[in-house]
Amino acid sequence: MCGITALLMADPSAMTSPDLFEALGILQHRGQDAAGIVTCGQRGRLYQCKGNGMVRDVFDSKQLANLVGSLGVGHVFQSVRYPTAGSSSTSEAQPFYVNSPYGLVFAHNGNLINAPELRQDLDARAHRHINTDSDSELLLNVFADNLQQTGKFRINEEDIFKAIKDLYVKCKGGYACVAMIAGFGIIGFRDPNGIRPVIYGRRKSDTVDGFDYMLASESVVLDALGFTDQVDVGPGEAVIITRDTLTKRTLIDDVVFSPCLFEYVYFARQDSIIDGISVYKSRLAMGEAIAEQVKIYFGDKLDIDVIIPVPDTARAAAIQTSQALDIPYREGFNKNRYVGRTFIMPGQQTRRKNVRRKLNAMSLEFHDKNVLLVDDSVVRGTTSKEIIQMAREAGAKKVYFASCAPPIRYPNVYGIDMPSRQELVAYGRTNEQIAEEIGADGVIYLELEKLIHSVQKFQPSITMFDTSVFDGNYVTGGVDEAYMKHLEDARSDSVKSRNDVDSSETLGLHNHYYDFTK
Repeated sequence: MCGITALLMADPSAMTSPDLFEALGILQHRGQDAAGIVTCGQRGRLYQCKGNGMVRDVFDSKQLANLVGSLGVGHVFQSVRYPTAGSSSTSEAQPFYVNSPYGLVFAHNGNLINAPELRQDLDARAHRHINTDSDSELLLNVFADNLQQTGKFRINEEDIFKAIKDLYVKCKGGYACVAMIAGFGIIGFRDPNGIRPVIYGRRKSDTVDGFDYMLASESVVLDALGFTDQVDVGPGEAVIITRDTLTKRTLIDDVVFSPCLFEYVYFARQDSIIDGISVYKSRLAMGEAIAEQVKIYFGDKLDIDVIIPVPDTARAAAIQTSQALDIPYREGFNKNRYVGRTFIMPGQQTRRKNVRRKLNAMSLEFHDKNVLLVDDSVVRGTTSKEIIQMAREAGAKKVYFASCAPPIRYPNVYGIDMPSRQELVAYGRTNEQIAEEIGADGVIYLELEKLIHSVQKFQPSITMFDTSVFDGNYVTGGVDEAYMKHLEDARSDSVKSRNDVDSSETLGLHNHYYDFTK
């Protein structure tokens, strides 16, 4: 998962780097392994800084001062990724750049499901060299090749729209993209199903008569930096912004809008609004729905003394569950915020150790109580199992586990790095078997229909969501058993660990893993 942003300042002498730096810091939850910024100066010269690490580690004041220019693109990402989407070397850090044609800079969030075919076509037909395993470099080169085919010395909006429309035809998957053409402007577009999010807004310039424009993965970035008049880029829609005009066009209109449901469950910040839906309100609604599921599970005897969230994303849902059930809410875990996400970490032993480093149970809230733990989701079950054990060690009599998401039985192929089917705790297991596997007295999953309703009720015009991780229905098609086998071979712990070791030995890099285990 990645965070993307692009900025155009109305004042040609202004600097984009301070705002892009702030934007990437706000998007840090979408990727902690690498960050990058590329800016464009008045003469079309590009300036770049990117590398492995958190935003604060990659950039300092001197580097930001050297990133001159009133146009810019920024990116944060989870670089410890599977080979179909990229690896963990610095060469994978975005934004990417190609000098032909026109000087293009590109950043992307998502994943392609036909990457091998695109790579073959770019090599054999377009004679374009692809230097990394990143899907972003593929998208950039498809876009560049489409523009190159115009044969023009200078391009216009019509040429760009056509290039993006042709890209939609060739590139299958989920993707939100931002781009910059040196000396021209910035561009944002979204896959035809609108699986991955991107939004834009404007603010009045402090120095000239005009507006600054910014594109970002989430609305919280625009809020924090003073951008108003916010508009979500629609499915199959492209937006082109220059200092003179903002032009947008829907280029694909024969597919169903299907934004990713998991964004609302877990990935997005709760103070964001995505496609007109408040993430916070949807999580409160999930909490109400969980309360109903709890009542059904226990029947006449509600055997719970206290409700405790697994921090942080489940907190809003847990509070609402507590209110709906009239059962006390308590904070039972103290979180170390400097240990990251664990479900993409290689090796079960590593993941288990990092759960203990990440959370500490407070015995005062667990001792001699029947506890309902509320979490956003359960992926591998590693975090859940350790947390339940921690609750028992802190003195809990019984531990029940409630998930805001239904059982996750299928991999995500649109940009969320989840394990293979065999590594998913819900794959091939009943709820009772899952409870036994993670050591809970009972597991309560929010039903898919109720999860959809919890989100959809705030924007009824969205009639469909990407729910593939729950039901295996991939909205783009093209995800057959052969593709799944290829994905699972690439995503196995043994393959991933070997790739990362090989990368470290070859490049002399130290790979950083962050805690995401669920």
